[in-house]
Amino acid sequence: MMLSFFDQFMSPTYLGVPLIAIALTLPWIFFPLPSGQWLQNRLIALQGWFINRFTYQLLIPLNSGGHKWALILTSLMIFLLTMNILGLFPYTFTPTTQLSLNMGLAVPLWLATVIIGMRNQPTVALGHLLPEGTPIPLIPILIIIETISLFIRPLALGVRLTANLTAGHLLIQLIATAAYVLLPTMLTVALLTAMVLFLLTLLEVAVAMIQAYVFVLLLSLYLQENV
Repeated sequence: MMLSFFDQFMSPTYLGVPLIAIALTLPWIFFPLPSGQWLQNRLIALQGWFINRFTYQLLIPLNSGGHKWALILTSLMIFLLTMNILGLFPYTFTPTTQLSLNMGLAVPLWLATVIIGMRNQPTVALGHLLPEGTPIPLIPILIIIETISLFIRPLALGVRLTANLTAGHLLIQLIATAAYVLLPTMLTVALLTAMVLFLLTLLEVAVAMIQAYVFVLLLSLYLQENV
């Protein structure tokens, strides 16, 4: 039976149990917990250095009110990064290729930044809907456009992550299928295709890391406007 290329993005089940639930818990299993000792092993030291540097870079533009989000944003970054990279291994499933999951992460966090802005500084939050110095005839049009752009933000967050990962996985499967089909008949072309597949895999690892960072970075920028 010929399977569709999009079958890899279907949420698998085994004995009636959705395996996406297991995939969502794996990121927290793979990271070791720091111990109470003064000296840690190299893995925990590297993990701590990465988390500290990422949190520092992320919170530089934010004031003290936004620093309360450090735990949420850092945990989200590690969660997305681990799931994106684990999905590149054979016989695995990438939960972040599901738009429902990405929207489930994007909408509540975006809505929380908007609520914080409306609660703490409503004048400034509403002022983002109208740029300073706008001519009077353009005020209603610009308010409508800015309002639409505000509500499109969570959709853009979820769709960006889903589209980039889905496109990368499809390209990898297409090129891998081409290399497998060409191997018996055109060995040289198949080897060249395999080299392209290797380079594309490296690119997809970079995309998985960058997209997780971009997702969290955009959330921090939305938070910056409202704190």
